[in-house]
Amino acid sequence: MKTSKIARQDVAIHHYNTVIVGAGAAGMNCAVHLYEFMKGKGVKDPQKRIAVLTGGIKLGASRMSGSDKQTYYKQGTSPEIPDCAEEFAKTLLAGGCCHGDLALAEGISSLREFSHLVQAGVPFPTDAMGTFIGYKTDHDPAERATSAGPKTSRFMSECLQRQVEGYGIRIFNKKEVAHLLAVGSGKTKRIAGVVTLRKSKVTQSQWGLSVFLAENVVLAAGGPGALYKTSVYPEGQIGIHGLAFRAGLAAENATESQFGLASTKFRWNVSGTYMQAVPRIFSTDASGKDEREFLTDFFPSMSKMATDIFLKGYQWPFDPQRIENLQSSLIDVLVFNETQKGRRVFMDFRKNPIGNASMKPFDVKDLEPEAYDYLDKAGAFQATPIKRLAHMNPLAIDIYKENGINLYKEPLEIAVCAQHNNGGFAVNKWWESNVPHTFVIGEMAGSHGVKRPGGSALNAGQAGGLRAAEYIANVYGADVPTYAGQRKEIDRQIGELTEKLNGWKASSGATPNAVIDEIQNRMTTSGGHIRELADARKAVKDALNLYTQIEQKGLQLKNPKSVVAAIQAEHLALASVGYLKAIAELLKQGSGSRGSHLVLAEDGVEIHEDVINQATGKPLKFKPENTELRSSILRIELDPKARDLFKCTKAAPRPMPKDRKAFEPAWQDYRDGKIYQRKV
Repeated sequence: MKTSKIARQDVAIHHYNTVIVGAGAAGMNCAVHLYEFMKGKGVKDPQKRIAVLTGGIKLGASRMSGSDKQTYYKQGTSPEIPDCAEEFAKTLLAGGCCHGDLALAEGISSLREFSHLVQAGVPFPTDAMGTFIGYKTDHDPAERATSAGPKTSRFMSECLQRQVEGYGIRIFNKKEVAHLLAVGSGKTKRIAGVVTLRKSKVTQSQWGLSVFLAENVVLAAGGPGALYKTSVYPEGQIGIHGLAFRAGLAAENATESQFGLASTKFRWNVSGTYMQAVPRIFSTDASGKDEREFLTDFFPSMSKMATDIFLKGYQWPFDPQRIENLQSSLIDVLVFNETQKGRRVFMDFRKNPIGNASMKPFDVKDLEPEAYDYLDKAGAFQATPIKRLAHMNPLAIDIYKENGINLYKEPLEIAVCAQHNNGGFAVNKWWESNVPHTFVIGEMAGSHGVKRPGGSALNAGQAGGLRAAEYIANVYGADVPTYAGQRKEIDRQIGELTEKLNGWKASSGATPNAVIDEIQNRMTTSGGHIRELADARKAVKDALNLYTQIEQKGLQLKNPKSVVAAIQAEHLALASVGYLKAIAELLKQGSGSRGSHLVLAEDGVEIHEDVINQATGKPLKFKPENTELRSSILRIELDPKARDLFKCTKAAPRPMPKDRKAFEPAWQDYRDGKIYQRKV
């Protein structure tokens, strides 16, 4: 490291072969594999060529999010149910809008990466014979799911971090990414490095800037968690999507976020055994009074209502295909409908569901066969939900107790929350973006289609980290660049960033908190699980207007250290324009209700005669999915000349590779390095 004076700033300059942005399970895994690949190729001191940057080592979805038994979806390991990588890939492709080569790569890498996690110390359970026990999750035909408990992804990132530290790879903590240094154009375009600032180093005259120059940049900073107000993303999960758009990365399937019921006081998904314990669900007024069993207005019997509550366990994501005929996602609609009235919704594990005068009292024996048989096999016929939950999964109770909520003594407030973005930045089969030498892994990568099995994101992050590391080590090598020929351009960009931040000190623009609040409210209202074309178009205009105001007037800093929030507000504002633009474009194409969002339409299908659209006072109707669009992926890219700043194009999903060579020619291709050709 050396320090340079650039635009009157003392800037620390670091040089690495590869910089990984993000210290979650995907980023740490990539660092581990890259070290091992470099070591295997005889590279001296590979730990000195790799750096991990993070805004907070204990922040982000890997460390802070989960559910009852957070699922890791892998290729099946049951001794009784056969499975293979191609069948695994077919499941990932079933919902459409997914690239076949990515799906197959995730299937092929699945058991390799799962075993890697086991060796790293993640405590996935086995039986006495060593079988890794599986269960079914949503969209899962083969009991591929497994879990190490509510903290599965935390265990993954912690175990992988220990490996990273054991290898001597440096982790730069509390480094807020402020800019991605894009140099060159066209085929020569490259992200030459990352500019960060450290809040503790910010003074009246200095911004605490560091520059990390690298041959390769791996973006593993997680999903765009801060875009939504009603969200189960952890508070520290911000994302850097706006910065990536500005650096020239294209995104795919940005429209396909996943939503589901989650607690709001402590952000946690209430899937799995939380629902399978069949708790009471009720609403109150804003002050917590006037309790109502609101679900009873829509179900004909206690048996049907209680069974649907149970089914929300492994049919947890909101799914418009599971609304009609009183299916389980009707509950999500009813919960949302209740909150739109200004009421609050709670789960109470101290009491069984309560019916109306025409319903029989709750009795486990009256549940429909799917629910009854599950609880029977689990031995979960205890008298109350909390006892059933304690019997099936006591760790699910403990995680709330650790966060100040005692399920034995109080109800749990819930809402329909943004949980995961199935889309992200476009990548090829090596998880390399449209900008060479820049890779995107984890939730930031657009490797999923419209639907995905629960827990498949954890496998995708591990597979992506492996693939990126393998390509870097075998194609791009281990050299550390100086970028001597681009230093003038790099210094210019650092100077522009400094000038912008200095200008914010005197700005009369909006405060960062006000900007973020506006973004989150708009995204939850117009880009959430309930969507409508006219509303989305208006939201795009409003989001663009907000971003334009920021670029013209800047952001108001109450003190220099609030610059971190200001940087986040600016790139979140740009990301929101892109996401809403994609949503409006997809609705314009007539996509209908798909994945985890419902599209309103006055001439659509009626959900239930008593489910009222709060805006119109008429029964809520939705447009069914246009399945023809499953064979088309919506791609967006920043274009200052385009209307609304982003251009939208269509891409055909790449097919699953079918060519299978005999061993000898395949071995020859491997020895010659032909397997690493960039063309996909």
